[in-house]
Amino acid sequence: MAKSEKKTVTVRQVGSPIRRKADQRATLVGLGLNQIGREVTLEDTPAIRGMIAKVAHMVEVVEG
Repeated sequence: MAKSEKKTVTVRQVGSPIRRKADQRATLVGLGLNQIGREVTLEDTPAIRGMIAKVAHMVEVVEG
């Protein structure tokens, strides 16, 4: 039996963390984002989905 592939989600930063709360800036760093236009592919877990939801106004889901 073959191993199943892990699902992934690709996220792009579209908003600036300037004048945002420190926890939102830290969430972006935790996602691996720190510059507008940067994209990162992450494993699709409930924790990652929660982080995306927390900063939904600064990121967009490209794939996933």
